[in-house]
Amino acid sequence: MSDTIKRTAVVTGGNRGLGAASAKALLAAGHNVVAIYIGRVDDAHAFKKETGIDVYKCDVSHFAECREVFGAIEKKYGTIDILVNNAGITRDSFLHKMEHKQWEDVITVNLNSQFNTTRQVINGMRERKWGRIINISSINGQKGQFGQTNYSAAKAGIIGFTKALAQEGANKGVTANVICPGYIMTEMTGAMQPEILEAIRQGIPMGHLGEPNDIGDMVAYLASDKAKFITGATFSINGGQHMA
Repeated sequence: MSDTIKRTAVVTGGNRGLGAASAKALLAAGHNVVAIYIGRVDDAHAFKKETGIDVYKCDVSHFAECREVFGAIEKKYGTIDILVNNAGITRDSFLHKMEHKQWEDVITVNLNSQFNTTRQVINGMRERKWGRIINISSINGQKGQFGQTNYSAAKAGIIGFTKALAQEGANKGVTANVICPGYIMTEMTGAMQPEILEAIRQGIPMGHLGEPNDIGDMVAYLASDKAKFITGATFSINGGQHMA
């Protein structure tokens, strides 16, 4: 690895999909890595067995639970130097049919969690004058998406949160950046109806969906010392589908 110091990274939603790719890329870069998960306990422990990446169960929508779990991680590893906020859910519906719970659940898990997790690590990063916060938004937080007012709002909020945080941390050696993935081949997209997936593919200038490693590799780069002068930036990884 290029970094001279072995650091500790926490990835929320880190045992599946884009989170798993990010966790593996950070591990390959030589870091200690902890993957946060909430459901599918057997899958999480299978991921740990396969990769050697430590796993902790935590509901990132609950501040007190984050405080307890992140405290336990710091006790074991000493510091948390890199945070990747990847956890998220969808509860799609047209707004005129959307239930309040569908709105609240998505905002709470996808947006409020940014505060719940980042608040646990930001003081330590500022005191040590080194930190990397990498937040996973979405193409739909940039352009909006039919049937996803809740998800698009939350993902757009992540971009604003990150830009403000970047300004606060810049003179303390703490960077904050956003990655906005387009459509990536994951379990979620794999469950789509073939005709819908094909329509999406046709709308991507590169002609194909992305791979999880496309996101993981960017996460690893932004977490490195090579990215020390990059903060408040939004990286669109979508094959040219939306150019912001």
